[in-house]
Amino acid sequence: MLATMPDVAQTTPTGSAVPSPDVAKAASGDRVAFERLYRTHLSRVYSICVRMTGSRERADELTQDVFVRVWEKLPQFRGESAFSTWLHRLAVNVALNDRVAARRERSRAAPGGDDDDDDMDALPDTSPAPRHAERMDLEAAIATLPAGARKIFVLHDVEGYKHEEIAEMFGISSGGSKAQLHRARLLLREALER
Repeated sequence: MLATMPDVAQTTPTGSAVPSPDVAKAASGDRVAFERLYRTHLSRVYSICVRMTGSRERADELTQDVFVRVWEKLPQFRGESAFSTWLHRLAVNVALNDRVAARRERSRAAPGGDDDDDDMDALPDTSPAPRHAERMDLEAAIATLPAGARKIFVLHDVEGYKHEEIAEMFGISSGGSKAQLHRARLLLREALER
């Protein structure tokens, strides 16, 4: 895993963050500074994308999308929070937008199909599990969760979002978020006990 360099040099008297020299240089178009930011934050962004999608291949694509967006939007970064916080939020938004786009594509591909096939209500896969190691690690267990439960678990238990924030992201109630988290935890417990 890559070491992360601090991305905030200091704070102002009002408490707002002052971006690091690399952030400021990259925002003004310095490609070398942007490359340093990319190398510093690549593993964290990729990790977020893998956890949100459950697919390493899709996470590769989304990670690249995130950094393209960072390059485009970096001049708009005002330093009101740490760069890593801003980048994290951008990565989560890219993954969520991908989910919405995929749902729209599915509904266009299947005209007259049920639009309520939201993966939040998806049942767990009942196909035979792949070869089991002696102990299933947490990452593998998370990958077995239904997509909606996995995303809520990752956002809440891994990334630290509150239920109200998750509810807003997904357009559900905070109670729905809590129910999905409870379901995810039960499924994880079952997977890890096998």
